[in-house]
Amino acid sequence: MESPVLTGLTAGGGCAAKYSASRLEELLRGFVPADAENLLVGLDPADDAAVYKLDDERAIVFTVDFFPPLVDDPATFGRIAATNALNDVFAMGGTPLLALSVAAFPEELPTEVLAAVFAAADEQVRAAGAVLAGGHTIRDAEPKYGLAVVGTVHPKGIWPKSGARPGDALFLTKPLGTGLVLAAKGDIGEAVEWMTTLNAAAADAIRPFSPNAVTDVTGFGLFGHAHEMAERSNVRIVVTAAALPALTGALEAARDGVRTGGDRRNREFAPVEADGVAEEVLALGYDAQTAGGLLVSLPADKALSLESEFRLRDLFLRRIGAVEAGSGVAVS
Repeated sequence: MESPVLTGLTAGGGCAAKYSASRLEELLRGFVPADAENLLVGLDPADDAAVYKLDDERAIVFTVDFFPPLVDDPATFGRIAATNALNDVFAMGGTPLLALSVAAFPEELPTEVLAAVFAAADEQVRAAGAVLAGGHTIRDAEPKYGLAVVGTVHPKGIWPKSGARPGDALFLTKPLGTGLVLAAKGDIGEAVEWMTTLNAAAADAIRPFSPNAVTDVTGFGLFGHAHEMAERSNVRIVVTAAALPALTGALEAARDGVRTGGDRRNREFAPVEADGVAEEVLALGYDAQTAGGLLVSLPADKALSLESEFRLRDLFLRRIGAVEAGSGVAVS
């Protein structure tokens, strides 16, 4: 039986399908989270995952992430969706422990398609050192898949996005442009390779350096997530335009006018100071990423050692800017 074209069943896939960041802020404004002494990370401020302290040595990290297909191959979709959800735990400094599937599919889809999604997700969960233990599936005209993930972290080892400090160096652990490359409908092999790369190895390399702030770059784009880090840390982030790493074909697609639905929403949410910066670079920075890399802020005197560690482990790392006193995000 010929496999259905999954992306033909969606209005928009991957992290580009995320709810507008500005509308989400408006929705949650005034929401008062439960007063719980052991809730170390919740909605005030929000982060990549919730963290709840069990005792002096252990806390649990809990996250959920799902989206419509951004590729047609069911197994690739399952692997990407699983990677994206698991990476939220790594972004908090944690280690995944247990996952549950969150699934919605048209009843008319062949069961072989769903089985391929689940099997590939299971493989990726196992690769992250966790267990896929069940889940919940409903009928829906638009397919969607993802995971709810529980992990563990030491209460003093949590990586917030709100801890960046003036004098920090800023790093990125994956190239940008997944949304642009997918929208251009050319060769997506490199993009898929990065979208199915867990951030586990990068997190392991970063951990000994005690970063001040970490977040993963997903649907709000690099500039959107840098905006969150700057605002919640009460600092100014300066991004070096020439240092931004791009997937093959991403900048060319941007020059050709390719944009995803997330581009406009991300620009509205996170305006940046960018006089004289080429439009294709701005498009790269605002491009909604799926299963993107870690955005890391740590003291500049640790930068050379971090770069050396990543080289020794043969891992991708790019220094893309700095943290200063002030506010907002500037691109120069």
